[in-house]
Amino acid sequence: MFNSIPSQYVLIGSTVLVVFMGTMMMLIRVKSAKKPATVKKIIIPPLGMATGALMFIFPYFRVSWDHTITSVIVGMLCSILLIKTSRFHILDEQIFLKPSKAFFFVLMGLLAFRTIAKTYLGGEFHLGELGGLFWILAFSMILPWRLAMLWQYKRLEKKIPLHTFEKVEQ
Repeated sequence: MFNSIPSQYVLIGSTVLVVFMGTMMMLIRVKSAKKPATVKKIIIPPLGMATGALMFIFPYFRVSWDHTITSVIVGMLCSILLIKTSRFHILDEQIFLKPSKAFFFVLMGLLAFRTIAKTYLGGEFHLGELGGLFWILAFSMILPWRLAMLWQYKRLEKKIPLHTFEKVEQ
């Protein structure tokens, strides 16, 4: 089915989709900074994304171990940028995500990096393999980032009086 679609259309379509998703992520980030953070809001994105691993049931999406390891390493390196631009602060005895102007530029840089890498690697890998590689890269980026956010959140949570925290979680 995917083999009948010209690769340049797939590249253009997937790039448009990624830019759309990145834009949505930035809008969600701005909106979420106005509401108190919770553990649930921190851990749901990687849990939801983890379901994408089901793609590897199908041989079309499978990648070699050396490519998997490379994708994981690149994803973890990229996560450092997200970790550095994600900070929490306490405001009115609640924990909020601190807005960061650098996050926008980091996200745009990561989207540009992904598009350039996809264009370059598009000739080296078939579409399914490329999708698998980029899913691994994205998950390897999001998981450490969210774990770092959770660690920071839990550290700040200890500074809030218990009675205040119970009201926020409900």
